[in-house]
Amino acid sequence: MDATSHAVGTATAGGRVVGGQAGPADPLVPYLTADFPWYGLDDGWTGRRYLMQAGAGGPRAGAPGSVDYGTLGHGEEPARQYEPRDTRKFAVVVTVARRDSRRSADNTGTLEATSASSAAWLAGSGLLAATWPGQLDRALRQDWLDQQSSLAWDLADDLAGPGWSTLSLPVNGLPQPFRYRESEYGWVLAGEAPGVLLGAFGRGVSAYGTGFATVPDLTVYTRP
Repeated sequence: MDATSHAVGTATAGGRVVGGQAGPADPLVPYLTADFPWYGLDDGWTGRRYLMQAGAGGPRAGAPGSVDYGTLGHGEEPARQYEPRDTRKFAVVVTVARRDSRRSADNTGTLEATSASSAAWLAGSGLLAATWPGQLDRALRQDWLDQQSSLAWDLADDLAGPGWSTLSLPVNGLPQPFRYRESEYGWVLAGEAPGVLLGAFGRGVSAYGTGFATVPDLTVYTRP
């Protein structure tokens, strides 16, 4: 039985059956077809958990149709549009597949291997999308996003640089070094975990108190 048919029939995580049903159009399905484990906040987090997005694309993506990365949310959902005095508190975990260098989908070039920088960029751009300044009109907002996204990429590509500090956080109960930075919009961190590259971003939730763990049962994350 292939991965897709298996995922449609039964909710799984990390290759294990954990119960629960998922239909073909269910947002859980892309998570279930991934060939890597998913990470979320560990049991120290007792608040809401929810699915966000999983799919191909992002920096240095894999083959067409493959799942290369995804996000799992914790706390309040980030605002989809500007809200005055937005005080939402959230932490989003970004899981990125480890991919070796390979040919691009159109076979015209070579994609670099994924790295912690890939996770850092996805986390940084996710934070920007969730916290853009509301006083900007639509045209200026796009200019701002383009500028800040370029800056986020430059920062992500230089994780050893002065824009980042080191933060040790537990992953499956064991300390793991991460690169960490704060801004007026929130915080971003990136590093590695068994089997994947790991990033996270948040606001109103302390990064210093977070811990990460593989998700044994994806059905604890509610559908959007």
